[in-house]
Amino acid sequence: MKVDYIALSVPVFFILIGIELAYNFYKKLNFYRLNDSISNLSQGIGQQLTGIFMKTALFFGYKYIFENWRLFDLPKTIWIWIILFIGVDFFYYWFHRMSHQVNALWAAHIVHHQSEEYNLTVALRQSWFQGWFSWVFYLPLAFAGFDPIMFLTLSSFNTLYQFWIHTRAIKSMGFLEYILNTPSHHRVHHGSNPKYIDKNHAGTLIIWDKLFGTFQKEEEEVYYGITKPLASWNPFWANLHYWDDLVKTARQSPKISDRIKVFIKPPGWFPDHLGGFQNAPEIDATSYKKYNPEFQSKLTGYVLGQFLIALTAGSVTLFSYTKLDTISLVSGAVFTLCTLTACGALLEQKQWLVKFEYFRLALGFLLVIILKFPIGYQVIFAGIQLISVIWFFNLQQANRNTDEN
Repeated sequence: MKVDYIALSVPVFFILIGIELAYNFYKKLNFYRLNDSISNLSQGIGQQLTGIFMKTALFFGYKYIFENWRLFDLPKTIWIWIILFIGVDFFYYWFHRMSHQVNALWAAHIVHHQSEEYNLTVALRQSWFQGWFSWVFYLPLAFAGFDPIMFLTLSSFNTLYQFWIHTRAIKSMGFLEYILNTPSHHRVHHGSNPKYIDKNHAGTLIIWDKLFGTFQKEEEEVYYGITKPLASWNPFWANLHYWDDLVKTARQSPKISDRIKVFIKPPGWFPDHLGGFQNAPEIDATSYKKYNPEFQSKLTGYVLGQFLIALTAGSVTLFSYTKLDTISLVSGAVFTLCTLTACGALLEQKQWLVKFEYFRLALGFLLVIILKFPIGYQVIFAGIQLISVIWFFNLQQANRNTDEN
């Protein structure tokens, strides 16, 4: 039976985030910012929702190779499990490394590196499109004859392992630093310091980086994020902005060969007529500033309320999608993603936010009527939407009165 271990682990993720957040406040560490954390979690919710529409197809790609082209019939012994664990981790290393060295792959993976903070919410900041190509790297395991369910199980646990290493609360783990991928090693991987870029690609075992020359020990302070900051809390733009950069660069290139190279060369590559390769700039500590646009503090409660609505709607969709018809499934995903987009826009005070928010709230009313949910759910959801409309209207009125005074 195919089990979605990652989806089942979501409650545990939030419990651990809560523990780290409490530790952060107790020690006054400033590891968390509301806007950044909501942006990170929005990407994770979006990734799980968009993943619903591709998980089955991608799993059957591996399964098809296994059923029709496998070379060996491998038993399900403990040794085969151990060999498969090592194989999954090995091919994850190469998928991850190539995601940093090929622009078209980096365009998807970049989402995970956009946060300028480093905490457990960053682990959930995942690309909505990375799954379309990551599975291809594991196909040698299907050809070798490793069972699809065994592969899915171990690849899920490989992903789950990497959740806890997204923390600054753990400094060093002693002798385990020589074998495992640890918080210290992974902090380096998320650094935008030139010496840290494209280092420590490991999933579970750090030995691959040491074997293939991509290991870097954590030394000076790590500055997190990407070399050209995203500067946005919009979850859609986060997944599309680098594609936009690549397409613009390709359009400026008269040579067809250069247009192709834009997508297959490493990040930082540009045709000669656009200046050639651009190395990552050194970090100037005196001028370094994180993206942190001001927003009205009175919006905080509303943003958190709408985010919880999105989290609830997304969770219901995620855990019951096998029972939903296509219209209900798509509607739930669309409403959730629109709500997450509204949260980002509220935190950036976007000019288009007011019209979009009233449209989103009206959409919620419309969906609950059209989809014919049980009357109890309709009443609850309609009530929540009505409260949201009144709340948002009062916020806008208060804002208008403030501007007039």
